Amino acid sequence: MRKKNSIMGMAFFAPALILLTLFLFLPMLLTFGFSFTDYFALNPELTHFVGLKNYLDCFKDELFVKSFLNTVKFVIIIVPCQCGGAMLMAIAINHAAHCKKYFKVAFFVPVVMSLAVVSTLWMQIYSPEGILNTLLANFGIDAQPFIHSAKQALPSVAIMSVWQGMGYQMLILLGGLQNINPALYEAAEMDHATNWQKFKDITLPEMKPLCVLIFITVTIGAFRMLVQPMVMTGGGPDHSTYTIVYDIYQTGTVNWEMGLASTMAIIFTIFVVVLTIIQNILTKDKEDK
Repeated sequence: MRKKNSIMGMAFFAPALILLTLFLFLPMLLTFGFSFTDYFALNPELTHFVGLKNYLDCFKDELFVKSFLNTVKFVIIIVPCQCGGAMLMAIAINHAAHCKKYFKVAFFVPVVMSLAVVSTLWMQIYSPEGILNTLLANFGIDAQPFIHSAKQALPSVAIMSVWQGMGYQMLILLGGLQNINPALYEAAEMDHATNWQKFKDITLPEMKPLCVLIFITVTIGAFRMLVQPMVMTGGGPDHSTYTIVYDIYQTGTVNWEMGLASTMAIIFTIFVVVLTIIQNILTKDKEDK
């Protein structure tokens, strides 16, 4: 009977394992192997082992370094704004007396829309004759270049990304808020606690596991940004919105330098893994240490 159950379990597990091997584990091994070669996709037969040359070239490449710094800037803007905005929306909906379902749907709609469509929509909003500049003109403010300016392009794309992704985190946080025991707030009110004290001493501690999860997932998502700068700015102006994933895409699929692109992907993966470990350590409960 036990043997029969083992065979049945393997029969269910095998298809997932095969797919994971073909589309995850094998590509990871090939990427690691290609990172030590000068593999050129249009002429693969002339591939040579180059050791650590690709890794050294990456750190000497000004464009790679700039794309990495741009990605960090995106993360610094997106993570606090998206996490904070999602929390504010979740609290607002949780306390709303009417139209809760409407607000849930309205805030979640951008999440299910195609990133290319959303990016194109915001290109029109940011255009010189767009709705945003029209609103600014009503307040006597000159038209802004937004994505057409090297200084404003990065924060403009980041703000659009924050708006597009907040609805997903909002739903997760809203579920967490609704699971908090109301008796805790009732006890706090009996002690004449302020709204801020209730948020600080009840809401945040009860929501900490969800907040940590969202913090880490938003950080990883921000590092993987590709579609928004590709559609809205093409990485410009002056490579001001050129991200590391965009650089990997250009190097591997446009320039066909698969060896160098694999090296960039390995460096990027190592950095994200190390950052995630650090985040887990910093956000770990003291009692777990």
